[in-house]
Amino acid sequence: MIALLNLKNVQSYYGAAHILHGLSLHVNAGERVALIGRNGVGKTTVVNTILGLAQMKGGHIHFGTREIKTLRPYVAAQHGIVVVPQGRRIVANLTVEENLLLGAAVGRKGPWTVPEVYQLFPILAERAHTPGTALSGGQQQMLAVGRALMANPSLILLDEPTEGLAPVIVDQLADIFNRVADQGTALLLIEQNMSLVVRVAKRYLAMAKGSVVAEGPVVHSREGLQDLESHVAI
Repeated sequence: MIALLNLKNVQSYYGAAHILHGLSLHVNAGERVALIGRNGVGKTTVVNTILGLAQMKGGHIHFGTREIKTLRPYVAAQHGIVVVPQGRRIVANLTVEENLLLGAAVGRKGPWTVPEVYQLFPILAERAHTPGTALSGGQQQMLAVGRALMANPSLILLDEPTEGLAPVIVDQLADIFNRVADQGTALLLIEQNMSLVVRVAKRYLAMAKGSVVAEGPVVHSREGLQDLESHVAI
């Protein structure tokens, strides 16, 4: 099977700071993978390297069958890989619907349209003409996910999607992520909330010091949760 995303022996930097040290990972079509680890181990740098926001000085990145030499945010999107970024990054002077339409700018065809996103997130339909930044934190996260879906992706990278959100909103997002994955979209979930990981992911990759140090199946039980938490403590 050819992976949707394949990183092999990636060395990545911010200026002189060496962050990723020979990192390798892959996500196959339809997979639900969690990337876990304590703060500062380089999880977000994985995303930034894929988008070309961190400098890759060694290794290889493939989107499907194609090795990508010049990494830019729009290149990933053109290949069906989109990011729900940490902090959501809702465009302040645009309405909810205008923010959603930004996601469609890449021009990929597929099942996700504004009505389909509104069906998934009814609150966005109710507030379609409200400025995106006037929404609550949980609603903004829903908007960020909806905007990503509008690109009709094969793979969504979710960078700390539940950060700062109330447990009831986390529960709603877990259900949404599973519904999206059930429709065939692969997920790479970068997350500190291990209870969410257990509910959504099927495979985990644990990071420490800029590389993947452990991986395996996610066991949907209390024991599985404890196993994941032990890896985050590395």
